[in-house]
Amino acid sequence: MATVKIKFRPSTVINREGTLYYQIIHERIVRQISTGYKLFPKEWDVVTSSIVFSLETDDRRSRYLSSLKLKIEADCLRLKKIIMQLGCIGKPYGVGEIVDLYNTASDNNGFISFTYQLIKQLKQIGRMRTAETYMTTLNSFIRFQGCRGDIPLEMLNSKLLAEYEVYLKVCGLCRNSISYYMRNLRAIYNRAVEKELIVQKNPFKHVYTGIEKTVKRAISIKVVRQMRNLDLTGRPSMDYARDMFMFSFYTRGMSFIDMAFLKKSDLRNGILSYRRQKTNQQLFIMNVRKLPISKFYV
Repeated sequence: MATVKIKFRPSTVINREGTLYYQIIHERIVRQISTGYKLFPKEWDVVTSSIVFSLETDDRRSRYLSSLKLKIEADCLRLKKIIMQLGCIGKPYGVGEIVDLYNTASDNNGFISFTYQLIKQLKQIGRMRTAETYMTTLNSFIRFQGCRGDIPLEMLNSKLLAEYEVYLKVCGLCRNSISYYMRNLRAIYNRAVEKELIVQKNPFKHVYTGIEKTVKRAISIKVVRQMRNLDLTGRPSMDYARDMFMFSFYTRGMSFIDMAFLKKSDLRNGILSYRRQKTNQQLFIMNVRKLPISKFYV
């Protein structure tokens, strides 16, 4: 079985950063993979092959080192996966094959890259609403990641999701909003499982993905009547907005996007029929009176 070691090469110039590289050993043959990752000698522990954080490290440098640590973990995971896959084939392989596969591996193994590709595919098949939902979730996750950037799909684990949940709480999100992001992430994760890019490890079992009952915020019929009877003749834009609200109210809560797509032909013999843009479900509203919207009565 091939082994992977992380090595530090100090700079020949004093007080300059050195570089990290990976040493691959298989059947007594050694190959190196350069990373371009820069570190000062004091920031690397040769014995444990790990990054060192000291009290003297400022916040900016600490964020850089944290990002570097995640990248190293991701690289090592990728190398171990390549070695495991080559071993499962059951045929002899050389250290050169490991290096070649690592250098040519697709960047789509990253969670963020995979999600971008998924969103693109959803748009191509016309599932725009789902694509928008995933994009909103991805933007939130990217803000959480910050300078750490993309991560391998395998690193979307319970620990990282618990950190993301704490981040969302600090941002002031309520439990249902947190659940919204977590459920969308879980749907994306499950798609990666379906494509056999990762093995299902149920990383979402320790974060909140339920739906909590919220306090009803519906206004009373008295307030609706007050809105309907408001004299807004001197404020045409408000008058138009009130009419749109009343129309939505009278049509069982029709969404604005559905109102925008209505045609005159949708109203026949007092029956309004239309298809929801979100679900394509056809709905019928009976006994629609042909009166100006603001003249409807509750």
